[in-house]
Amino acid sequence: MRILLVEDDAVLRDVIARSLEHAGHRVDPAASVREADHLWRVQPFDAVLLDLNLPQHERPGSPMGNGLHVLREARARGDRTPVLVLTARNRTEERIAGLDTGADDYLGKPFDLAEVEARLRALVRRAIGTDDSAQLGELRLDRRARRFTVAGQALDLPAREFEVLWELMSPPGHAVSKRQLSDKLSGFDDALGDNALEAFISRLRKKLAGSGASIRTLRGIGYLLEPET
Repeated sequence: MRILLVEDDAVLRDVIARSLEHAGHRVDPAASVREADHLWRVQPFDAVLLDLNLPQHERPGSPMGNGLHVLREARARGDRTPVLVLTARNRTEERIAGLDTGADDYLGKPFDLAEVEARLRALVRRAIGTDDSAQLGELRLDRRARRFTVAGQALDLPAREFEVLWELMSPPGHAVSKRQLSDKLSGFDDALGDNALEAFISRLRKKLAGSGASIRTLRGIGYLLEPET
């Protein structure tokens, strides 16, 4: 998953980011309203982890903190990215305000890092209608373990190849555009070109040989993971 992490506490932000990255996710951190709003507008994310109590000096006036402003703006433009709100423990009004503004779930501070990752996974599964596992031929994806297997044997993939196959497998049988894959894999300073993406696809095709699953190129559209013929 690619996750937008909005948290102004530098220490907490770093701890959460490292935990999510260790679990195999890509994290884009933001420390302010302006930064969060900009990132959310220009980059598609699988999920957003949003602290409501951002610094007030940029846009004063919200009693709950400026995190609500970021969320409200996203929902107003039709963005339905799943949002997990971080709130202070025992602040019922914060939880109500976040949910009413369009948050999908909330978690009170302090929290367990494993629970953060689990809740984000659950939100994304619910949003895209996928289960914890998917299978095509002998290729199987266990989303909880973030693991691919072929006929029960682990399929070890470099990080970017893993993310490409994850997207094609979520769920299998749906077309994924080159733009979608490039956005998932690229940072703002390391845009992924078509040639690099083609190289990832080519390597994956070789590794999937005999698995019962194959990647088809849809000219002008993108790629499709389908049963091998």
